[in-house]
Amino acid sequence: MSIAVIFPGQGSQSIGMGAELFDKFPELCAAADAALGWSVKDLCLNGPKEKLDQTCYTQPCLYVVSALAWLDRVNSGAEAPAYLAGHSLGEYNALFAAGAFDFITGLKLVARRGEIMFKVEGGGMAAVLGMTAEKVEEVMKSTGLASLDVANFNSPLQTVISGKKDDIIAAEPAFKAAAAKRYVVLPVSGAFHSREMSSSQEEFTAFARQFVFNPPGTPVVANFTARPYDGKAILNSLCSQISGSVRWTESVRWMHQQGVTEFIEIGPGKVLSGLVKQIVG
Repeated sequence: MSIAVIFPGQGSQSIGMGAELFDKFPELCAAADAALGWSVKDLCLNGPKEKLDQTCYTQPCLYVVSALAWLDRVNSGAEAPAYLAGHSLGEYNALFAAGAFDFITGLKLVARRGEIMFKVEGGGMAAVLGMTAEKVEEVMKSTGLASLDVANFNSPLQTVISGKKDDIIAAEPAFKAAAAKRYVVLPVSGAFHSREMSSSQEEFTAFARQFVFNPPGTPVVANFTARPYDGKAILNSLCSQISGSVRWTESVRWMHQQGVTEFIEIGPGKVLSGLVKQIVG
């Protein structure tokens, strides 16, 4: 019997998150504010929500709150996990928890990532519900939707697709005709985790090269490969995630096959806990 600790990504943010954590880690909060030039605590607790929901603010706020939640868990003497993983942005928290980089390095990485993603325009994403990933890919192939990519393999019946905004909107009838239960266009401005992000990936990679990454002390299952990070190839896997698919279903199944019997979500919300139930029960 073993556990995996998992960290949520963008979309799990909410006003009030971290309220029980900030005062426990005043020095880290002060260091984060100094690095960013604004107060994480104030934005998380007081909003406005419209600002917290902007990618360039969402990503560093979620990273800080999840990192503090992890440290609070460690300080409590809780059982160490056999594996760590995170969904998209949450992967940075997993790598921090594994000792691949320190708190401020992770914050600088996610802050820059958020800035780069925030300025992307013209893209869109949609969640296809009630249809297997294989069927989603079949529909894309058979109906001329070759411009779209699968962004997130979230669960057996939840797949997120990504591409140019007009193409995402135009794809809805094809999925409805193929009996998708729901087709939900997401409130984003970019085609995240798709080929449309290749230039953003190059920009982020150039920035990330300045940092040194340590081999993870605990195995971290990467979104890009659905297998543990190679300690010598952290930069490549982490940067490839920006334009590559988040293979969450496969990641959870792989950890389960390695003997993980409990997945503990650390950070705001319970989105991943719900997905895990759909994947392994």
